[in-house]
Amino acid sequence: MTEPEKHSLIEDAQAIAYGSTMAAFGIVILTHLGLVTGQTAGLAVLISYATGWGFGPVFFAVNLPFYIFGYLRMGAVFTAKTFLSVALLSGLAMWMPQHISFATLNPWLGAVLFGFISGSALLALFRHGASLGGVGIVALMLQDRLGWRAGWVQLGFDAVLFAAAFLVRDPMTVVISFVGALVVNLVIAINHRRDRYIAT
Repeated sequence: MTEPEKHSLIEDAQAIAYGSTMAAFGIVILTHLGLVTGQTAGLAVLISYATGWGFGPVFFAVNLPFYIFGYLRMGAVFTAKTFLSVALLSGLAMWMPQHISFATLNPWLGAVLFGFISGSALLALFRHGASLGGVGIVALMLQDRLGWRAGWVQLGFDAVLFAAAFLVRDPMTVVISFVGALVVNLVIAINHRRDRYIAT
């Protein structure tokens, strides 16, 4: 069996641009509706809601401690790609709301759209050796070392954040948010499998 070709620098750059941009668009939908999510993005959203600080700077700051862990466990290239992805998402999340608005957006539909968009964004990053930091790094490490699906690992982390979400959001908003997070993780769990998809 021949080894798969590695992605080129241009392909990696496109994936990081696509993944970070789509993830930022997902965050615009999420925060427009006042919803929450899991992972480090969810932690940043909760902090943003509770303090009034912008999501972008909070997300960037929350991820800083994880780069050391990512470097030690996943290597310099992965960490650099992840840093670029997080920085790009943080910047775009500050810029996009000035250029995008929604006249009508049903919360249930918005949650599902957020899930599909964010799931595809994370898939692009994962398949090109990057993530959006934090829990994503841990999830990828566990998938590579123990064979646990990244989506299921992240779902477990999400449960803790959703419990905390009841402190800053009403129960129905949290329920709708959970639908979005579930869609994200199902997209990843079904589509990010090294036994089927071997591009690196």
